[in-house]
Amino acid sequence: MTVIGTWNLENLFRPGDGDGRPPDQATYEAKLAALAGTVGRMAPDVLAVQEIGEPAALDDLVERLDGDWTTHVSAHPDSRGIRVAAISRLPVDETEDLVAYADGVGPVRASDGGALSEEMGRGALRVRVRTAAGGAVDVVTCHLKSKLLSYPGGRFGPRDEGERARYGAFALYRRAAEAATVREWANTLLDGDGRQRALVVCGDLNDEPGAATTQILLGPGGSEIGTPGQMQPDQGDAWRLWNTAPLIAEPRRYSRVYRGRGELIDHLLVSHELLQRVETVDSLVDRGLASVTDDPRRRAAAEDSDHAPVVATFTD
Repeated sequence: MTVIGTWNLENLFRPGDGDGRPPDQATYEAKLAALAGTVGRMAPDVLAVQEIGEPAALDDLVERLDGDWTTHVSAHPDSRGIRVAAISRLPVDETEDLVAYADGVGPVRASDGGALSEEMGRGALRVRVRTAAGGAVDVVTCHLKSKLLSYPGGRFGPRDEGERARYGAFALYRRAAEAATVREWANTLLDGDGRQRALVVCGDLNDEPGAATTQILLGPGGSEIGTPGQMQPDQGDAWRLWNTAPLIAEPRRYSRVYRGRGELIDHLLVSHELLQRVETVDSLVDRGLASVTDDPRRRAAAEDSDHAPVVATFTD
C-alpha cells in the first residue's frame, strides 16, 4: 500500500511578529504537537503540504514525526513567504519547481492599477517518489489563489461593493491562470500515457469540485467518478485526471468550514493508472474544524490547522 495525502497546515511560521505568526512559543509548540498527532494518525508515505511560512518551521514539525522523512520545499513563496512543500518516507528520485504561467495563459491583473502578473502567486512543486514495489509516482502540489480576498493597505474588507466585485474577479483570473498552468504541467508529465504513468495533482485548490477552476485540472470530460463513463475506456483516459472527491463519504466530504458551512477545497486528482489502484479516500475531519471568516488575522493564535487533510490509499 502507498498512502498519499495533502494538507494545508495554515500559517506554519515560527513565533514572532507579523501576520499569521504564533504569538509565543507555547502556542507554537501546541500547534506542532497537534499537527504531528494528525500526521501520525494519517500515516502517509508522502504528504503534500501548503502554507509553509518558513522551511525551518516545517523542519520543526518533521522532527516530531516518527520514522525517517525527507523534506522538499518550493523555491517560490508568495509575498508573505508562504509556499508549498512535500515530505516523504519514500525515496525521492527528483524534484521540480513551477512558477511561470504556461504559454498563452498570462499575464493577469492582480489589483487596481497594479502590474500584470506573469507567474503563480505561490509556485507549485513536483516530487517523483519510488514506491515499495519500485514504481514511480509523480506528486504535484499547488496552492491556488485564495477565495478569501485581500485589498490594498492590508484590508480584508472592501470599501464598497464595486471593489469587492473587482477583487473577486482579480482573484478568479489568477486562480484560473494558475489552474491552467498546473494542467499544462500535467499534460507534459502524462505525455499521452496516463494509462501507464502514475500522477497525483493535489493541494489547496481554493474552490470546490464543481468550480470552473477545479474542473480545468481534470482535462477531457465525460468520465468523472460516479458517472456512466467512469468505467468505459476511451481516448481521454490517456490525459485525464480524476478528482477522488466522490470517494469520500458524503458526511465527511469537506476540508474546511467557512462561516459554518463545510466545503471541500483540498483535492487529490489522479491519473488513470492510479485510479485503478485507489483503495480508500478520506478527509480527516474527526478532530473538528473551526469555522473561518474572511479575516485570517483572527487565526494567528490557532493551535491547529483550519483545514483537514485529504488522504488516499493505493495498492502497489
